[in-house]
Amino acid sequence: MKSTRILSILLASALVGGAGVTVMAQNNDAGQDMRDAGRHTKNAAKDAGQTTKDTTRKAYHKTKKGTKKAYRKTKRGTHKAYEKTKEGGHKAYNETKEGAQNTRDKVNDKRHNDEDNPH
Repeated sequence: MKSTRILSILLASALVGGAGVTVMAQNNDAGQDMRDAGRHTKNAAKDAGQTTKDTTRKAYHKTKKGTKKAYRKTKRGTHKAYEKTKEGGHKAYNETKEGAQNTRDKVNDKRHNDEDNPH
């Protein structure tokens, strides 16, 4: 009987002691889990910030490059249009000048003919 009683006491103390150790281990695990969660959140925020920085930098440089390219093409196109307009203006001027001279010559010829041949 003594041995059964001792066995019962040992079994009860093992259960109570084991439960206490388990509760303490769970408390330590919960604290560690909280620290790990905080660390993971911090690292995720750093990664997101770095990605945002990189993306913004790339977008800035692409925009700058595109703006310079558009500027150069516009400048080239404007110069070309200026040259074409200048060329067309000279051509129109010369043709107008020639037309005016032809008209003047015809008028002068007619005047001379009328003076030479009175009716």
